[in-house]
Amino acid sequence: MSDVPPRIHLSTPHMSGREQAYVADAFASNWIAPLGPHVDAFEAEFARTVGSRHAAALSSGTAALHLALQLAGVRPGDEVLVSSLTFSASVNPIAYLGARPAFIDSEARSWNMDPALLEQALEDRARAGRLPAAVVVVHLYGQSADLHPIVDACARHGVPLVEDAAEALGATYHGRAPGTFGQSGIFSFNGNKVITTSGGGMLVSDDDVLVAHARKLATQARDPAPHYEHSEIGYNYRLSNVLAAIGRAQLEVLEERVLARRAVFEFYRQALADVPGLRWMPEAPWGRHSRWLTCLTVDPAEFGADREALRLALEAHGIEARPVWKPMHLQPVFAGLPTWGGEVARGLFEHGLCLPSGSNLASSELERVARVIRATAGGAAPARRQVA
Repeated sequence: MSDVPPRIHLSTPHMSGREQAYVADAFASNWIAPLGPHVDAFEAEFARTVGSRHAAALSSGTAALHLALQLAGVRPGDEVLVSSLTFSASVNPIAYLGARPAFIDSEARSWNMDPALLEQALEDRARAGRLPAAVVVVHLYGQSADLHPIVDACARHGVPLVEDAAEALGATYHGRAPGTFGQSGIFSFNGNKVITTSGGGMLVSDDDVLVAHARKLATQARDPAPHYEHSEIGYNYRLSNVLAAIGRAQLEVLEERVLARRAVFEFYRQALADVPGLRWMPEAPWGRHSRWLTCLTVDPAEFGADREALRLALEAHGIEARPVWKPMHLQPVFAGLPTWGGEVARGLFEHGLCLPSGSNLASSELERVARVIRATAGGAAPARRQVA
């Protein structure tokens, strides 16, 4: 018999129990393929929840960002300014369109795009007579970027703003949902997000023409005709009715899930308050952090071990933790591309760690994580439990 406790994962799906009824309805109605009444309802309910006028349910957040950039007018050879500290899915769609990313560093208050550096980048490009085709701001780990100066800078230069809010559903910025300030915003329902459809995404906008065009492009760009007529290239990006049924049930418990994740963060903060060298991702003064993931930085001199040593200590005890995103300007695939700043994002990557943050974590699991962190301070991690 083994005395090794079950593995604690970073962020797992958390079903409410209501999903089965919605999915059963989808099966009973035989709306299994993409599109159907649950897709229509999910779009309407999601738009209402985040405060946007229109929404298009898609197969992934990446698909949503791809369409958002295309509809912003990004073309081959263009430049797009984007947050450096993010997952590659925030940047890959720029390359899909044959455009080139250029990277903006983070600021310390929120870990998100630095508005002053964005303004500098836009001024630099304006002086050179080659403004970017778009700006993509990423709302990281459940916290909104400082949107007002970002929106203002884009408006002054006439550059479309696209918001990647894949990690920030349930967050707020001055009482509004991030993802609703730019020309369009995108969200993700991947399995590790605050709510999930197993895979899926949403594009939102107040522009009804833009969203209608997104739906057309996402359905192989079929023109209105009794036969199959196509005047532009399309994609197979629509969400299935079955997954939308799951999403509707998940959306009903969004606030509960956000509060649970915030409680996870608060547990760690209090349980480890006296451990030196740990600094938590701040909650910026402009809104609510959803705490999709609980993130911290580790000061090796104070803590007695660096971020990687702590991650390995947790791993040795069956606890999944991950480094903060490696900035895009440091990724081999984007080597040498223009970057404004970079040291803040680099430092967060070198010292940052994401802890298990799921809304379904048990108190005993949280206590186990905290014990290993505490025991690792000073460089002495507990030995891994052995199989009996």
